[in-house]
Amino acid sequence: MAETSQPRLLHRFAAAARRHTSQFTTRQDGSAAVEFAMVSLPFFALLFAILQTALIFFAGQTLQAAAGDAARLIMTGQAQTANYSASDFKNQVCARIYGLFNCQTGMTVDVKSYASFGSVNTTAPTKNGNFDGTKAGYTLGGPGCIQVVTLYYQWPVYVPLLGLNYLGSNSRLLQATSVFKNEPYGANACS
Repeated sequence: MAETSQPRLLHRFAAAARRHTSQFTTRQDGSAAVEFAMVSLPFFALLFAILQTALIFFAGQTLQAAAGDAARLIMTGQAQTANYSASDFKNQVCARIYGLFNCQTGMTVDVKSYASFGSVNTTAPTKNGNFDGTKAGYTLGGPGCIQVVTLYYQWPVYVPLLGLNYLGSNSRLLQATSVFKNEPYGANACS
């Protein structure tokens, strides 16, 4: 009698296992939570990368507008006739940027004068992957001189995407440059 009950018990167990397995594979009660868990990390990483890229683009455009606006002070001779120092000119730049940047401590202003457009150098002053602000200077030219006004800002990066154009300190160097020839605002010519 024990011999016949054992195969029946195995048969019942196998039938119950098939029934529970088929119910498990056909039920979809928690599938949305499992699918969300699988796609949430890449989704949020991509979302933050897109938002950060948009913010960096907006910051770069704001910086470029401030560089062009502040450069007019030099191009028209206002900075030269008012004898602006480097800090005076930086204050003028910071007055044109409204709260998006930490201007006084994070902004580097570089003003250089050249004799011709061909001799202009606009490469970023980086050394070993880090920004070197010591190469920035402040030289105002007279009427007819070629001037280059460059603003540098190290924008913090929170979601590094592909490591493109980043400095060693998880920041991206924003650079805005304005190259122009000074107007003939006075009698002195460019030397």
